[in-house]
Amino acid sequence: MTGNFVDAFLNIESAQKVAPMLMSGFWVTLELVLAIVPAALVIGLVVAMLRDLKIPGLNLLLIVYVDVMRSVPPLVALIFMYSGLPFVGIHLSEFGTVALVLVANGAAFFGEIFRAGFEAVPMGQREAARSTGLGKLASEIFVVLPQGVKKVIPPVASNVIELVKATALGSVLALPELLRAARMAQSIVYDATPLLMAAGIYLICLWPFVRLLSRLEHKMTVIASR
Repeated sequence: MTGNFVDAFLNIESAQKVAPMLMSGFWVTLELVLAIVPAALVIGLVVAMLRDLKIPGLNLLLIVYVDVMRSVPPLVALIFMYSGLPFVGIHLSEFGTVALVLVANGAAFFGEIFRAGFEAVPMGQREAARSTGLGKLASEIFVVLPQGVKKVIPPVASNVIELVKATALGSVLALPELLRAARMAQSIVYDATPLLMAAGIYLICLWPFVRLLSRLEHKMTVIASR
């Protein structure tokens, strides 16, 4: 029984054979993360600021964008973008499609998180900023933005982790990221060792951030209770 388990999940020979393939997939995943996380954060922040300014017309468009992206599963959006858009002459690479969909999806969620932080800034702070001569946009950037972001650090960090994990969806489009590499490696060695290795790589990379997030959330709870 134990021997069968080791052969299926902890096969040293298989691990040595597929390690280069998995590392190649890891670098693709890392490139994807470095492309989507900063872009999603910046766009989400801009979306939140524009919504907080409540510009007629634009505000409605932003609400539609956020609601659509939060309602449509990323997997559905991925398949639509990659398989549907070519019918109208738009062709995107696997990497480009995954990056575009995850940035759009992540920015919508970040936008709502940041907006909640902005709305938590007391109105008196905004009025005080305006009384000093700052315009509406300047008040948003120099007064509301720093205070609002500080209030939502834990949920932002949590969403970053979810966005990193979502990169595994790229395997559906045959993007050679970590999960796809593990599945390809599995077809070579005929055991589940590559999949366990991929799970281990995700765990090693993300677990420190999960623990940091837990400490952050605890610290914020303690501060809020004072």
